[in-house]
Amino acid sequence: MIVTNPLLPGCYPDPSVCRVGDDYFLVTSTFEYLPGLPVLRSRDLATWEQIGHVVDRPGQLDLTGIASSGGLYAPTLRHHDGVFWLIGTLVARDGDRRPAGVRDGTFVMTATDPAGPWSDPAWLDVDGIDPSLLFDADGRVWAHGTRLAADPEWDQQTEVWVRELDPATRTLVGPEHVVWTGAVRGAVWAEGPHLYRVGDRYLLLAAEGGTEFHHAVAVAVADEVTGPYRGNPANPVLTHRHLGRSVDVVGTGHADLVEAADGTWWAVLLGMRLCGGYHYPLGREAFLVPVTWEDGWPVFAPGVGRVPQEVEVPFAVPTGPRTAVQGGASGPVLPDDLRWTAVRALPAQVATPAADGWDLPLRPVTLADPVAAPTFVGIRLQHHHADLRAVVAAPLRAGDEVGLAVRQSERDHVRLAVTAVPGPGPGTAPGRRVVAVHRRAGEDHEVGAATLPGPVDAPTALGVEVRGAVLHLTAADGDETPVRVGTVRTGDLDSVAAGGFLGLWLGPYASATTRSPTLASVRAITYAPAP
Repeated sequence: MIVTNPLLPGCYPDPSVCRVGDDYFLVTSTFEYLPGLPVLRSRDLATWEQIGHVVDRPGQLDLTGIASSGGLYAPTLRHHDGVFWLIGTLVARDGDRRPAGVRDGTFVMTATDPAGPWSDPAWLDVDGIDPSLLFDADGRVWAHGTRLAADPEWDQQTEVWVRELDPATRTLVGPEHVVWTGAVRGAVWAEGPHLYRVGDRYLLLAAEGGTEFHHAVAVAVADEVTGPYRGNPANPVLTHRHLGRSVDVVGTGHADLVEAADGTWWAVLLGMRLCGGYHYPLGREAFLVPVTWEDGWPVFAPGVGRVPQEVEVPFAVPTGPRTAVQGGASGPVLPDDLRWTAVRALPAQVATPAADGWDLPLRPVTLADPVAAPTFVGIRLQHHHADLRAVVAAPLRAGDEVGLAVRQSERDHVRLAVTAVPGPGPGTAPGRRVVAVHRRAGEDHEVGAATLPGPVDAPTALGVEVRGAVLHLTAADGDETPVRVGTVRTGDLDSVAAGGFLGLWLGPYASATTRSPTLASVRAITYAPAP
């Protein structure tokens, strides 16, 4: 079967994979979005189905005050003796306004069913990010991760640490060993480490160069898990940085290895597809490459040396269309769809499922708030050409908004909002004005507006039409022909322009200047790839 890359389109960064029997399981980062850390299952590495999330209930992890691109970083998924283990980091960055006593840092969670429920976190006393686990053949468990070097030789030099984990108490025990600072001197952020026992040696897989253009995969081996490690003379063993900034996929790295049931080896990793110049509005996506072994070293994409557009998976058998997560779905996105997420809260904590959509409370929290959870539920943008549509209605007052949003962060997003305007005369009902607002670098800019006939609470059909480098924002009175309200460049919203680590999210939102008992109705939500 031929698999088209990316394996998971849209913002599914830092993929980690493991095999249990004939099944494969994969998780990715989710940053400030909840539910967090999606769990996907496959029988063949080709077709994936989302089965749940690791962080999916109130109180499990508190993301209050986590601003955009903080939160849940780079998890690692492993399985041992009937138990799934997830190790990850909840990152609170400088400037985040966290409540007193709320915990962040590196944690471990476990489950016997990868679909959940997962345990509450057990916190580890260690600094840094990107932790991983190795269950060794002798029964010992080794935790490892990366952090800024204690005594750096250059700016942003990091070090990979290794320390034993007691699986019974879920605490780190014994001495710590610093085993790696990168394959290239001067390379920043040697991160995303994973250790494997391959034959009688230990293999260290790590990224370096920063998770942008200079991202790369490097490997090293050692006779003992605690080192010393020696690098592959061929390092970096996979990167696209030498291909320039006009190549189709950039930033390849942060890989994880898995051995298939037939003995072949594969790697999942992240990369970014360009659109409209050096921009990647879909964010960091998950890709698949084959791996072979030569002289004890892994060879990524042998004979090609780069992430291919298509990968042949010999043991995969076509069983039907790709799942919604993989970007094959076209049509209604119902409230029980596992793609729905919210910012710093679960979707059901900020909205109420209703028929084929949501009821949204009008609350005095906006998409620009870096602490509280706005009334917003969204799904990842998974295509360079796609349409999101919905019908909204609410008895709005002055200062109220309901509509669709395209979100990158608190400082950078787009709102297509229905607002109230005074009626045509004394005692008449207010009317509707649809306004398109681009919040750029923390400042709101109106990019278009349209006045629609009828009362303010009449159904309004809104649309976000993604056409490569631009977003077209449309509105219509009920079933009438849509009018274009405004246009925004996607390149002004992606992480190249706005910073951070995320792709774009699309979905309904609502806000008000004061708390109101009013609920906004959002129905007939559809997402579909466009030609």
